[in-house]
Amino acid sequence: MKTIKFLIAIVLMLMTSAITNAQTGKTRIQHKRILHGVRNGELTYHETRQLTRQQRNIMQKKRNARADGIVTSCERRYIRQDTRRANRNIARKKHNRRDRMRLV
Repeated sequence: MKTIKFLIAIVLMLMTSAITNAQTGKTRIQHKRILHGVRNGELTYHETRQLTRQQRNIMQKKRNARADGIVTSCERRYIRQDTRRANRNIARKKHNRRDRMRLV
């Protein structure tokens, strides 16, 4: 009986860490997309500032949600919603035909 409870506890811990890592992975991918847009000149200075500020706010919301040790479904939903909004903003700003001036 003790081993079953122990195994269940380990499985729950692994699932929780996988969910947390998945969201961190999404943020990392978005950060790489922003850097790619900067390198290619697809993002202007102001667009880059807006997108990085948005990423910083998402990370702050994640830290605040984890601060009490329990991430509620409501907090998770808001974070996911903000992440999706940031993803759309990155795509829009990379393809809005406003390029950074290149000095060639």
